[in-house]
Amino acid sequence: MSSLLLAVQDTVLAQVGNPTPEAPPGSEKFLQLVSYLTWFVLLSGICGIVYAGGKFAWEKWTGGGLESPKMVAGAMIGGVIATSAGTIMNALIGT
Repeated sequence: MSSLLLAVQDTVLAQVGNPTPEAPPGSEKFLQLVSYLTWFVLLSGICGIVYAGGKFAWEKWTGGGLESPKMVAGAMIGGVIATSAGTIMNALIGT
């Protein structure tokens, strides 16, 4: 009985193909929105680094407390995560 079940299981599994992924209808607008959001994230990261660099220079010049190196590090780490998000997702999904 078990050999019959294995034979049926092998036959059924052999008939199931590997489907190719296909974008759903209307996905062009969504992909355009994702492209705009990616551009905005990269632009805001660059602005954050420029702002933190200017604040760092001001703090050094006036002799105030140094809070801006944390801002620079945070902006750089956020930029690395934002730019590598696509690569991370491809690695997780396996495409």
